[in-house]
Amino acid sequence: MVRSIISTLIAAALVVACGFVENHFLKETFNELNEVFNELSVKIDEKDCTEEDALSAQKIWLDKKEKLHVFIPHTEIKEVDLWVSECVNYVSQKDYKEAKAKTVVILELFEQIPKTFLIRTENLL
Repeated sequence: MVRSIISTLIAAALVVACGFVENHFLKETFNELNEVFNELSVKIDEKDCTEEDALSAQKIWLDKKEKLHVFIPHTEIKEVDLWVSECVNYVSQKDYKEAKAKTVVILELFEQIPKTFLIRTENLL
């Protein structure tokens, strides 16, 4: 009886600890991505953005998404992939108006996706 109670408490503590680690990882990752794409957005605003800048931001996203696959659904990752690819394409065509529109959506996704997985009352109910 005592062993089962101790085992249950240890399992519960591990679940809670893993939840906090996941939250920290998601916050940090999306904060980094947000910074990268904010910088890209500023360059697009200034019409100073090159295809290499956009490809560099895309590469950072691709590196981060490999780890994010463990934590978030593939559909959300695919959605970001699509927007990032479109942004790169518009920058390469020097269509800064469309590229800017894509970065606005990307930044919004980077803000909203982590909220879905954070330990918050609305996510627990």
